[in-house]
Amino acid sequence: MKKLSKNFLKLSPVVVAATFFAANSAFAGEVKEQVTSVSQLTEQSDNLGQVTSVSQFSDVQPTDWAFQALQSLVERYGCIAGYPNGTYRGNRALTRYEFAAGLNACLDRVNELIATATADLVRKEDLATLQRLQEEFSAELATLRGRVDTLEARTAELEANQFSTTTKLVGEAIFNLSDTFGSDEQAVPSGVDQDTADDVESNTIAANRVRLNLLTSFFGSDQLQTRLQARNITPYDEDVTGTNMTRLSFDGDNGNDIEIDKLNYAFNLGNAIAVKVDAFGAELYENINTFSPDLASSGRGAVSRYGRFSPIYRQGAGGAGATLTFNPKGPISLSAAYIADRANDPSDGSGLFDGGYAAVGQLSFQPSQVFNIGLTYAHTYQNQGDISLFDSTGSTYANDPFGGAALTANHYGVEAAFRLSPKITIGGWYGYSEAEAKSGAAEGDEAEFNYWAATLSFRDFVKQGNVLGFIFGKPPKASENDFVQTDGVRREDEDTSYHLEALYRLQLTDNIAVTPGVIVIFNPEHNSDNDTVYVGTLRTTFTF
Repeated sequence: MKKLSKNFLKLSPVVVAATFFAANSAFAGEVKEQVTSVSQLTEQSDNLGQVTSVSQFSDVQPTDWAFQALQSLVERYGCIAGYPNGTYRGNRALTRYEFAAGLNACLDRVNELIATATADLVRKEDLATLQRLQEEFSAELATLRGRVDTLEARTAELEANQFSTTTKLVGEAIFNLSDTFGSDEQAVPSGVDQDTADDVESNTIAANRVRLNLLTSFFGSDQLQTRLQARNITPYDEDVTGTNMTRLSFDGDNGNDIEIDKLNYAFNLGNAIAVKVDAFGAELYENINTFSPDLASSGRGAVSRYGRFSPIYRQGAGGAGATLTFNPKGPISLSAAYIADRANDPSDGSGLFDGGYAAVGQLSFQPSQVFNIGLTYAHTYQNQGDISLFDSTGSTYANDPFGGAALTANHYGVEAAFRLSPKITIGGWYGYSEAEAKSGAAEGDEAEFNYWAATLSFRDFVKQGNVLGFIFGKPPKASENDFVQTDGVRREDEDTSYHLEALYRLQLTDNIAVTPGVIVIFNPEHNSDNDTVYVGTLRTTFTF
């Protein structure tokens, strides 16, 4: 008789039959009056186990000779797998196709015994019974085997024409409508004459961001990520509103040119250490826990740059380096990261160890999904290009406290998330930083900074998949600074800004989400002389 594939022999006859019908709707249509739906047959497949007696199938009625014959064969040769609770589903008879699948398993089992020189274990009367059963169910057996051949042919065709045997393509596209309101003049830092402020030239914009991720695995437990990106979303930054506090979480403009903006490789060293090596485009918040489960995503979470997570996770953004997490699956884990911002540049003041860098450590305590807390420390050095201590979150003085001078900084942060119920999460963060100027007229001067936020999110709000979120906090502020500019202005924030944000993600389908959101910045640039600024946005996210 014709042999089936080895993989087929390992499956339960019931599940095999169901697979035939699910994979080929045309065949399924021919026999739909004779079989239970695939969802019924597979509902309990996770609990599949081995049984040794047909009588354990309590819903199979042993009323004819075929059942009794197969029962004796199964009990002698153990060739049928079924559900541990002894039922298929409900009180229903075994269909001829399901019976034929079980018979086929017994036929193959006897063939194996004969092929392995254990034919003496097979009784002559059993061979006669099998022959009679084959004749009785010849049509059903032929149909099953024909469908196996069809499935194997289709599988071979899919394998021959698939994108890659090792790589998946995961994409995201964002369409965005947004505008700013509330002030006709740009915000200015503390101590700056309001008369020098430029007018706000803002109109409603329509823009986009597209990301294509190529995720490659060579061993099954590793991943090589290559990300392509194109976007044209103008940031609402100092050039538009006078402050970075109004920036969107997903902004950025490269003229919609396609570029490789991220390349990294992650793997495990046993169960004790998870390693991620970033060759380019490192983002710390993608490597370690940010304790912001509902808001961290730029495409599906908060609509503001500050509202996603603590700015401490933005240290070293865009560079190259490595992140190690010890005991990654345990309740207590330790992460360590080193990221250099110009690792590819061999010139003086650059490279992997001679240029700007961020060295980060985090202790995470995650005893359950109910309560998680993290303690984070980062030491950073910035010496070239645009100094941005908090990566464009917070005030001008917080990001560049010493007027462009190189600096070192120590950052301390605590972050937490508490799940009040499966659908309600409160969280937040607090951060404190201190920096020292390392060059120029400010050399030796010191400054201090602080920031905080509280978050509240409701999952499955009104409809499954929807998320309602609120964020309130204080963006990074230069609370103290020794440095005084030549014009007599101390680069220190005199007042306090507050960030208020509300968003509602409407999950229209598994792949389409629409998120209206509003951002309100009170006292922009920590200057009470500035008008309140509002940012409204409508983000539509397609995932594929």
